[in-house]
Formats: sequence, C-alpha cells, structure tokens
Amino acid sequence: MIKQLPLLLVLVLLWMLMWGSLTLLTFLTGVLVAIVVTRVFYLPPVELSGRFHPLWFVAFALRFALELAKASILVSWQAFSPRGPGRSSVIGVQLLTRSDFIMTVTAIAISLIPGSIVVEVDRAGGILYLHVLGASDDAAIASSRDNVLAIEVLLVRALGSPDDLRSLDS
Repeated sequence: MIKQLPLLLVLVLLWMLMWGSLTLLTFLTGVLVAIVVTRVFYLPPVELSGRFHPLWFVAFALRFALELAKASILVSWQAFSPRGPGRSSVIGVQLLTRSDFIMTVTAIAISLIPGSIVVEVDRAGGILYLHVLGASDDAAIASSRDNVLAIEVLLVRALGSPDDLRSLDS
C-alpha cells in the first residue's frame, strides 16, 4: 500500500482537478475513488529511482523543445509540399537501458514529437519500434535512431537510477 501512495495522491489530485473543487468533500471522495480504482484495476508498482537531477532535466527539456520545433517545421513542410511527405519507415531502436520507467518516459517523449510515433514496444528486448515520416534513406533512419538515443540518455541522466546510469557507461 505504501508503494502505491504516489499513485493514490496523483489520482486524488486528478479527481479534484476534474471536479474543479478543492473542498474536503472532493478530497475524501477522491481518496475513496482512488482506493477503489487501485483495488479493482490492479497495476504492478512502478519502481521509481527517487533520483532527480535538475540540470540534466533542463538539458532534456531544451533538447525536447528543439526537436519539437524542428519536427513541427519539417512535418508542416512535408504536409504542404507538392511531392507529399515522401517515404516513411518503421524502425527499431535498441535502448541503452532496461528500465521500464525510462522506456516509458522515452516512448512518451518520442511520441509527442511530430513525425514519429511509437507503434510497438519490445519490453524484454528493450526495443522501441517507431513509425517515422520522411525517413527515405539510411542517413535519415540513422538520424532518427540517434535522436531517440540522445533523448533516452538525457532522461537517464535526469531521472534514472544508479543502475541505469551504469548501463550508459558500459
């Protein structure tokens, strides 16, 4: 139960935001709903590292913003180009870590960047499969892989466990 306390708190907060009310009654009903939801829809606890490095997180946020801006311009150009978006590819990216948390956060970050979407996750193998727009040659595919790995490295340095950090060095 203590490992699920962060999940319960987030669910209560979401409940209160959903109702737009910060009253005691909303809080208590949120606690009740959160307990029922976590008991009926059991999810295994996610092992968080408890580690947060603000400078590396800022580096991730800047890289993410840069990739977001660059990809938005590229996708807009492809959408209005007379030739269309060109070829697309589904690529596999072997991640550097095996952490479910890092894999999930990396997949979310990559999916938020226009022009790429995670279509499959091989959890056991640590592979993300992405659909990438405009990946018409080997250089574009390699660039897409490099971008995913760069984002993963920044996320590991910002949020990863000591084991994740060691896996980057090896």
